[in-house]
Amino acid sequence: MKTNYLLVDFENVQPRNLTLLNGSSFRIFVFVGANQTKVPLDFARELQKLGADATYVQISGNGPNALDFHIAYYVGILSAQDPSAFFHVISKDTGFDPLIKHLKAK
Repeated sequence: MKTNYLLVDFENVQPRNLTLLNGSSFRIFVFVGANQTKVPLDFARELQKLGADATYVQISGNGPNALDFHIAYYVGILSAQDPSAFFHVISKDTGFDPLIKHLKAK
């Protein structure tokens, strides 16, 4: 079964429910900003249920699109490691669309 990577831009999208992902082939990366020190308890509990399939990534710098560049980097690294995987970027930013389109073409 192909792995689905779900990369969440938590600075601008906070998913309410992750229960549909339990027992699935999803690996989740939740990207939080350098100054984003709090995560809602309900979300943290949902993420913990996913165990090793869920990871927080707190970026180390600030600036325009800093978090977006981190997500793009992870998409590149993960796609090199797992070329048959599917990628889902959850963000309000549309800047990821050209990257995803390019990866689909490859």
